[in-house]
Amino acid sequence: MHSAHDDIEEFQRLLKRGLVQRAYRAILSYMRRLRSHFDNKLADCAASDLYQGCMDITHFAVFPSLLVQHNLKIAVVFNYEVFRFEAWLAARNQKIQRHYWELFKSRPWPNYRLSTPATGVFSILECDLATDFELDEPDVLTSTITTAVVAFINDIERFLSQDQGKRAASTRAR
Repeated sequence: MHSAHDDIEEFQRLLKRGLVQRAYRAILSYMRRLRSHFDNKLADCAASDLYQGCMDITHFAVFPSLLVQHNLKIAVVFNYEVFRFEAWLAARNQKIQRHYWELFKSRPWPNYRLSTPATGVFSILECDLATDFELDEPDVLTSTITTAVVAFINDIERFLSQDQGKRAASTRAR
């Protein structure tokens, strides 16, 4: 039978070794540098503060101007459960998230995962950025992540622009 007491004892044993703290600090330190990189180097984007999470995810949001017009943002996430860097298309609130989920499910996204709306699910579309990575080579990792995030943003912006064009044409045809 599962026991919180047993879990806490195991956690204490791991903490006494010091590895968990060092690894966690390394991830947080890298995420801070990555957030700063996005805030300073990505034109037309602002970045939010870093959210450290509860050892489930650590993330910050990036706000490309076209996505902001739609009340959308990109979350750059370190997902501890699957131990990888991801990008999530997210919305300002659940109502907007549901609206855009309906829109995005209308086409296939072979390079990304379409999320299923549910309580506690904040993404609409997800993109893997780095699964096999070296924090000891931060410049290489940052380049890999930046390239993937920019491609993800471009794909989303292209889709939204095409959708707006279709809606405008449909309105004019009436």
